[in-house]
Amino acid sequence: MNLRLRALAVVLAVLVVVPTTALAQSVIGVLGIAAEIAPIERRLQDSREVVVRGYVFRAGTLNGRQVVVGRSGAGKVNASIVATLIINHFNPTAVLFSGTAGAVDPDLRPGDVVIGSTVTQHDVGLQTPNGIRRRGTRNAVTGQLDPLLVPAPEALMALARQSAQGLTLPPVKTPDGDHVPRIVEGVIVTGDVFLSDAVRREEIRSALGATAIEMEGAAVVQACRQFKVSCLVVRSITDRADTQASSNYDQFIAAASENAAALVAAIITRLAAGAP
Repeated sequence: MNLRLRALAVVLAVLVVVPTTALAQSVIGVLGIAAEIAPIERRLQDSREVVVRGYVFRAGTLNGRQVVVGRSGAGKVNASIVATLIINHFNPTAVLFSGTAGAVDPDLRPGDVVIGSTVTQHDVGLQTPNGIRRRGTRNAVTGQLDPLLVPAPEALMALARQSAQGLTLPPVKTPDGDHVPRIVEGVIVTGDVFLSDAVRREEIRSALGATAIEMEGAAVVQACRQFKVSCLVVRSITDRADTQASSNYDQFIAAASENAAALVAAIITRLAAGAP
């Protein structure tokens, strides 16, 4: 009887482990702030909740692909924690970050989508009386400095460009009238502040060639690079990172989140089961 019980325990253990392993072999991870990732969660089919060390993930299918969605809090540390958990627990072949950003490029308007062809952390370096001397983050394993400007994986960028072609985003109502959003590529900069200072914004634009600014993307890219997982950041504009940033964020978060999600969903459609 004891032998039968042991055999049953082994079978049950296999039944528990195998689905997770099978999912992990082909899953695509999507991360974002809870309010901004909601449009991706709504697109999931047959979704179920998975809690990892207290963090809520949703696993399901999207456009025929196995997808796990992770909810991040604001800021680089929160984003890095969730990125590490999704990599460790689900072993994704690629990670996409979907969310919103402030415009640094003055030509951008609410609802426009920026594909992060390059990302950087704008608040890393040496602070001097004359300003900040920026540098890349230091790899804790090798001791080497990462590049200040980190390019996106070529394969993911190619898929993003293909996905953007022919993708029509709905008009966004702005004080200047309806705006038909554009999809552009650019430098997305990340820092642990919600920027509402036009002077600071212009310094960042001048120093880094920034297109858009947010609080998580480059930290997720850093975690993914450390663990050798391809990662791409997609952001849609809510504000101009000026004194009106907070109110504009509240006004345009829903439309911007939907637009970023639309492009991310299109990219997922093109992603093969294997690593890009």
